[in-house]
Amino acid sequence: MTPTPPSPPARGGFFKRLASAQESGLILVIALMALALTVFGGSKPGSVQRVELPAAAVVSVEEGVTVVRVSDAATVDRLREAASDAGSGPSNVRVVSGEGAAPINLLSARNPRVLDGPPRTILLARSESKFLNTENLILLATQASFIAVMAVGMTAVIVLGGIDLSVGSIYGLAAVVGAFALNNVQRVSLGMEPGSMVPSEGGASGLVAILVGVGVCTLVGAACGAFSGSLIVGLRVHPFIITLGMMAVLSGIVFVLTKGQSITGFPESFTKGFMKLPAGNVYPMPLIIMVLTMLAGMFVLSRTVIGRRIFAIGGNETAAYYAGIPVGRVKIIVYTVCGALAGLSAAMYIGYYGAAAPGAGQGYELSVIAAAVIGGASLSGGKGSAFGAVLGALLVQMIANGMLVLEIDQSYTQIVMGAAIVLAVVLDQAKSRLTPKGR
Repeated sequence: MTPTPPSPPARGGFFKRLASAQESGLILVIALMALALTVFGGSKPGSVQRVELPAAAVVSVEEGVTVVRVSDAATVDRLREAASDAGSGPSNVRVVSGEGAAPINLLSARNPRVLDGPPRTILLARSESKFLNTENLILLATQASFIAVMAVGMTAVIVLGGIDLSVGSIYGLAAVVGAFALNNVQRVSLGMEPGSMVPSEGGASGLVAILVGVGVCTLVGAACGAFSGSLIVGLRVHPFIITLGMMAVLSGIVFVLTKGQSITGFPESFTKGFMKLPAGNVYPMPLIIMVLTMLAGMFVLSRTVIGRRIFAIGGNETAAYYAGIPVGRVKIIVYTVCGALAGLSAAMYIGYYGAAAPGAGQGYELSVIAAAVIGGASLSGGKGSAFGAVLGALLVQMIANGMLVLEIDQSYTQIVMGAAIVLAVVLDQAKSRLTPKGR
């Protein structure tokens, strides 16, 4: 019997796999949401332009419209350029040149005005999108980075078949302890007495401040995660119960330590020289840390032995145990890493904002879990990716940012986040039931 030759691979197989991937769908959703917020988010006044009128200009009001007659060609050119930059909106100023050229309608979201002089000036406020502007996009990316770093660790926990409700409290405690450490380092470096107000100028060197700030926050987070993981493994209690209790305990410790007061007085070398190191008008360090964390998470989960063990435990813990995988040890390591990443995110927070608030991290557990689940992590375990977690964090933060842009009451934020988690779980379950076994 002549063997049947293998069929050639289907054309476009790579692109079909790419199109069906969870991450591709998230990228499409993010792009569509950005487009919707740009179109429906409205505009706001931006930079203001002033164009001085020559003394010979004649200003009159005709049928409710201010008419400016100008014969100076240079002034007409400046006004024409200003009109092209101003955007669109109601026209209440018309410029007419003495050369018979077509009149210039000065259009802007903020009506242009003619200011009495001397010299008389046309004032134009350039309009810009509430969403698609540099300031808002930088804020969106920065806030998303805090969530994304924690979401990578949460994804590993969920892939394992667990959950960690304490990440927000770990974030808050790590921020406070790291803030105290930086405050004390700054006080010692300046030779100040205990209890005195600590300035941020001068003081500790950059290397010392970075090691103390990042190191202390990360170690505190890792210790909290290791403790939770040890209790889960040792007591054989569901992680929901343990991490819920840890959330309450750590939140209480934060308020006891801070007495409800924010902590400031960090070395300037940490708050401006490292976390807010300028690159043009952008502070890229939080984004760089986010990308490095994502790449490390992708490598560990897909290319290492412990990554394969995490997926094996999440897929079938009993089978993984009988296959010789040290289930307990892997769980403790994963919860430790999740806590450490929460601490790293806290270091980014105190370095970027230069303060640690007693309420830092409250409610973050919902955003972090939402980011991981929306990013493709299955709450039943065995599925998830670090790249998806970062995309999920970006989408979660876009939802919160979009509500601000659309001027929706922030009280609805939690409702939207909860609904997003429920929807993601429903879609995941529907997909798993519709997908044939073995694929």
